[in-house]
Amino acid sequence: MTDFACRLHAAHDLRVEDQPEPRPAPGDALIRVLRGGICGSDLHYYHDGGFGPVRVREPMILGHEAAGVVETAPAGSGLRTGQLVALCPSRHCGECEFCAAGQNRHCLNMRFNGSAMRLPHEQGFFRTHISHPAGQCVPLRDGVTAEAAAGAEPLSVCLHALNMAPPLEGQRVLVTGAGPIGAICVALARLRGAAEIVVTDVQDFTLAIARRMGADRVVNVAADPDGLNDYATGKGRVDVVLECSANPHAIAQAIGVTRPQGTVVQIGVGGTMPLPLNLIVGKELRLVGTHRFDAEFSEAVQMIGEGRIDLSPMVTQVLPAKDAVRAFDMAGDRSKAVKVQLDFTA
Repeated sequence: MTDFACRLHAAHDLRVEDQPEPRPAPGDALIRVLRGGICGSDLHYYHDGGFGPVRVREPMILGHEAAGVVETAPAGSGLRTGQLVALCPSRHCGECEFCAAGQNRHCLNMRFNGSAMRLPHEQGFFRTHISHPAGQCVPLRDGVTAEAAAGAEPLSVCLHALNMAPPLEGQRVLVTGAGPIGAICVALARLRGAAEIVVTDVQDFTLAIARRMGADRVVNVAADPDGLNDYATGKGRVDVVLECSANPHAIAQAIGVTRPQGTVVQIGVGGTMPLPLNLIVGKELRLVGTHRFDAEFSEAVQMIGEGRIDLSPMVTQVLPAKDAVRAFDMAGDRSKAVKVQLDFTA
């Protein structure tokens, strides 16, 4: 099969293009990609040509969620031919002040696959072969599927977000936004012993997936704007909010139903927006940001490998990678899709 890549040239200009098989650099493994998951940031690049000040300025291969098999690996790497690995896209420098402090996710020289923050851009995973640092290829146990392994990156994001939250055991948790990150947060909150998990969104389709991932109650706030009113009694009854939508109305509503000294973990990324500061101050809320992941990637791979979490309900469609344009159009329709994966073997 001819090697190819899914390369974005501009907004709505995604092309499946032939490319030569890469020659592994020293310390790299040659990986044959099997599956890749389309992320929200991929969709921003596809629909808008970027997000915020980050713009696509040259052709860029998309994708930072992927799994594949090892074809060649450096001696002493511990990788073996034919082994399924999850590809970690986050590569810190190890030398800056944040790396020295153990805060690798804030590296001043971070390289992240499928990102236009740097020029030249960091090319992504949506290609049939990739030369990738061996230490960033994390092996899965035998018997794990490529579909499951490709979920390691978004699971890592959610694991880090929950590590920024207080313990969830016995707590009432509100998840705002039932996309892939929201769905995974639901599953993790269930695993961590939340007493009640409530999920809001504006699509019944995504909310149905959230139920399958472990939600106790779902509210379509477009159809039922007052659906959370019973949690707003007193000064609020929600202990922890996992905010995955970046929608200003959802954020304001979440702050309104959070109890005094409760916590709002902001996972969704958006632009500048107004906040109800009087409520945040008056209720002494803890508003916590969360960004990517560090050691959580290895933890995510281990959880998937041991079968401790099932991400399959959120994978709503799998399309051949050569149909990438159709897959991206489908992934952007939240009335029909949560996580769309590309199959590079089809």
